[in-house]
Amino acid sequence: MTTLLDVRELTVHFETDEGTVQAVDAATLSVHAGEIVGLVGESGSGKSVTALAILKLIRPPGRIVGGAIEFDGRDLLRASEQEMRGIRGSQISMVFQSPRTSLNPVIPVGRQIERLLRLHARLSADGARRRALAMLGEAGIAEPERRAAQYPHQLSGGMCQRVMIAMALATSPRLLIADEPTTGLDVSIAAQILDLLRDLGRRTGAAILLITHDLGVVAGICDRVAVMHAGQIVEWAGVHRLFKRPAHPYTRGLLQSIPRLDREFVMEPIAGAVPSLLDPPAGCRFAPRCALVMDACRACRPPAVEIAPGHTVACLAVEEART
Repeated sequence: MTTLLDVRELTVHFETDEGTVQAVDAATLSVHAGEIVGLVGESGSGKSVTALAILKLIRPPGRIVGGAIEFDGRDLLRASEQEMRGIRGSQISMVFQSPRTSLNPVIPVGRQIERLLRLHARLSADGARRRALAMLGEAGIAEPERRAAQYPHQLSGGMCQRVMIAMALATSPRLLIADEPTTGLDVSIAAQILDLLRDLGRRTGAAILLITHDLGVVAGICDRVAVMHAGQIVEWAGVHRLFKRPAHPYTRGLLQSIPRLDREFVMEPIAGAVPSLLDPPAGCRFAPRCALVMDACRACRPPAVEIAPGHTVACLAVEEART
């Protein structure tokens, strides 16, 4: 498959009065054309910072200090701000966590989509309006003409998220980044939003990077998944392989924390908490929480090792068990 997005050794720091926050540490992942990749982990693990870094939206006191980000063979870290403005919204779009705060409260939602289309797709006023109404309909919004004239506060949370998805896909981007798109939504509405993302992605051919803390969401729509802990990618695999044979202790802990209705199952929380990224452990960042920890884990960061085709794990215990 053609690699559309290739992130290698991405490192992002934030300078604070207390010191340097190492928010993302040498993260590596890829997205192929037409596929859905999940980026999963606990809150504060660096998922959203990774997404913002891909779009070069890290602002001071944050900065990208290392790594490479290539989109369709183009080095985004070398692109100028003017070039990035041409890429954002047209070739790469993003759906943010809070749709109400992402939409302009004083402009009708239809007008907001029209403005985006006139800027990035260079459509006429009439063409932009027709396209905006068509996308609202594609996003499952009934009576798109009436809804287009309404303001964000007049719409439900689920409706606002549909508007954001319609806006993100209106310019036919090649990559859509969806950052916790179901946060704060009712379970049934969240399921509809995920189905919408999957169906629109297939119809438009857009690849999707789905950021979530919910492995159940990943299981439902993703092709591959990267597991992130404390700013580091600790496991990377096809979604079926990950759920069937999770290798990293952190991944197994996440799966053990999911309620199950199909059989008797005892939930077990992961011990401890995500370490402070102001002063993270010198070796494996999961070592203070890991039942399989060895002395070597605290001394050096474990390298990513491919344990099966397409399945990579950064864990010394897993590596030792295979030798």
